[in-house]
Formats: sequence, structure tokens, C-alpha cells
Amino acid sequence: MTPPNTALIALAVGLVIGIGLSAIIAWAYRARARVVEAASSVVPQGTADVLDSMDDAACVVDASGLVLAISNPAARFGIGVGSTLDNQELRQLVRTVRSTGASATETMRITRSGVSLSPRLVSARASALGGQLTLLIIRDVTEQERLDQVRRDFVANTSHELKTPVGAVSLLAEAIESAADDPAQVRIFASRISAEAARLGQLTGRIMSLSRLQASDGITDFDTVAMDEVVASSIEGHTVQADSAGVELVRGGDRGAYVRGDAQILIEAVGNLIANAIVYSPKGSRVGVGIKIDADTVEIAVSDQGIGITEADRDRIFERFYRADEARSRRTGGTGLGLSIVKHATQRHGGEVRVWSRPGRGSTFTMVLPRIDAPAPETAKKIKKKRARKAAKATDPTRVRNGENA
Repeated sequence: MTPPNTALIALAVGLVIGIGLSAIIAWAYRARARVVEAASSVVPQGTADVLDSMDDAACVVDASGLVLAISNPAARFGIGVGSTLDNQELRQLVRTVRSTGASATETMRITRSGVSLSPRLVSARASALGGQLTLLIIRDVTEQERLDQVRRDFVANTSHELKTPVGAVSLLAEAIESAADDPAQVRIFASRISAEAARLGQLTGRIMSLSRLQASDGITDFDTVAMDEVVASSIEGHTVQADSAGVELVRGGDRGAYVRGDAQILIEAVGNLIANAIVYSPKGSRVGVGIKIDADTVEIAVSDQGIGITEADRDRIFERFYRADEARSRRTGGTGLGLSIVKHATQRHGGEVRVWSRPGRGSTFTMVLPRIDAPAPETAKKIKKKRARKAAKATDPTRVRNGENA
């Protein structure tokens, strides 16, 4: 073999050996890095920044369950840096992920550490974050659960309430057909059909009002509203009811209060309070409607001298279809939606509803709304014209007939 060939072979062998040694060294370094990473309890760079930007409660825990980093909402569940997870279910979820290496999600109820509160329904997800670390994300789904339950109850209650008048109309129609040869009976049944139809119309109207108030885009056209006009319209709309019941309506309080909102919705809300006060008041008593102006709020109070509300019922009177006095509501055609409409209407206007009541002494419902300054005269005129056009549009028989106000 010639010297040049020998040199080439030696060079090739050396190159192969060099590449092999380099590969072995690189593999050794990577293996060492993996071992160090697996044994490390240091939170990876950038993880803390991600946690700070999270809206859900989240934390990073090591193999012993020690919390190394958290997001801000995690404090609501008593999770802090340097502490351990108190909840047994969360600890078990972390252990499961560490043993299997796969992410896992569970739904559970947990409370804040050391605080006596109703358990919160959460969706907890744990994922491996390196060899010794686990990322735990806790999403509070309590409100979602509540809304789902409200939706189910609303559908069930609405179906139940609609069945009664619809069934009554059907039976009365059959009765009219059977009594076709008896004009007196026909008139009686026809009168009852009219009453049931009116009740059905009131129920569907209030369901639509409540649905509109609860919709995310239910109220978009807010104007300056004079509460004197709202109260006057509400009282005027229930004068006949008050006279029939032998109840006196009295207007009092401050004048010149203004809020920003929808006048028609506020009139309906105040009207519902007046109607309820009349229904639950004895003959010869008074129902007072008054306005009180504070620095930043306007209070519209409706007081009666009626039967009052028990403490147990006060916690539920704003629920849909709830009636404190079932028998009286049936007699008067109540839908059980009036106070729920009042509550949602007030909340949509940035306010709240307060209740004072004592059994046998009467009740006072107070709508508290944010106050605004009185508008300039020119602005007030424009608002009145706009409101008049809106009212005319709402009552236009052509538009109603074409279904535009459905």
C-alpha cells in the first residue's frame, strides 16, 4: 500500500472516530441536561410572566406539592407561593398527572382555605411541566352552572305557566261548542275565555320583557329620563286598579330627579311595584310613591300597608314565577314575573332594589338609581320629541300588524 493511500485511510478512520466521540459527548451533555431538568425545581423562564397574564387561578407545584408560582386569581382559593395545596382532590389530581405523565381534567367543588363560604364549582386541569413540576389551572365555572340552572328553571316554569291558560281556553272552547243552544252559558264561557286570553297575553308580554332585559343587547338606547314623568305615568296607569281595590295612591317626595335610561322600562318597573302594592293592600289603605334625591342617587320607593312579607319569602320574591301568596296571585291573575322584571330593569340601569317588610305592617320596595344632572331646556325638548316619536312608532297599527313590534 502506497504511503498516500495509507494516509487517506488513517484520515478517514480518524474522522469517523472524531465524529463518534463528538456524538457521544453531545449525547452525554443532553442526557445530563435532561437529568438536571428532571431533578430541578426551578420554574422555567417565562412561566411567571404567563401566570401573571392569566384570568384563571393557576399555580406551579413541585414534587412535594409546594407551590412555587401562582397567578393573581389563585389567591381567591387560598393558594400562595410557599404554601401547599390544602384541597385533597387537587393534590390527588397532581399525583395522577405525575404518575401517568398525561394531562388530566376534573370538575370538583372547593372552598377558599380558612374561609367559610359556599363551595365553588371549578374545572381543574393539571399538566406536567418538566420532571418535577406540575402546572395546575383552576377555572371557576360556578356562574356558568348557575346560569344553566336558571335557564332550565325558566324553560320549565314557563312551560308550566303557559299550560294553565292554554288548557283553560281549550276546555272552555269545548264547553261553548257543547252549550251552543244555551246563549247564557255561551256568554259565561266566552267571558272566561276572554279572561284567560288576557292572562295569557300578560304572561307572554312579561316573558318577552324579562327576556329583553336579560339579553346582552337588550337595552341600547338610553336617554335622559325625568323620574317625575316616570312616577306620574306609573300612577296614572294604575289608578283604575287602585279605585277598584279601594286603595288610595299618594305621591310624595322630591321633584326634579333625572336618571339615564329607558323611560318605558322604568315606567313598567315602577308600575309593577305599584300593582303589587295595590294587590297586597287591604281596602281603605294607602299606597305611597315617593322620590328621594341624594348626592349621587335617586331613590324611588313604593310603600304599602298590606300583609307584609315573611323573612323566608324575602329571599325569593325576585325569583321568576315565585309567589309569596299563591292563592291571592291566582285570584288576581298575577304572573310571578313582576318583581323579577323590577330587579333586572334596575340592574340594567346600574342600580339596585332594596326591600323592607314586616308581616302585618306592610312593605317598602326602593329602586336606587344613579342620578344625573338636569338637561338643558333645548336638550329636554329634543328628548321629549324623540320619546314621542318612539311611542308613536311602538303603537303604529300598521307596524304591529306587520309584526315589526313582535
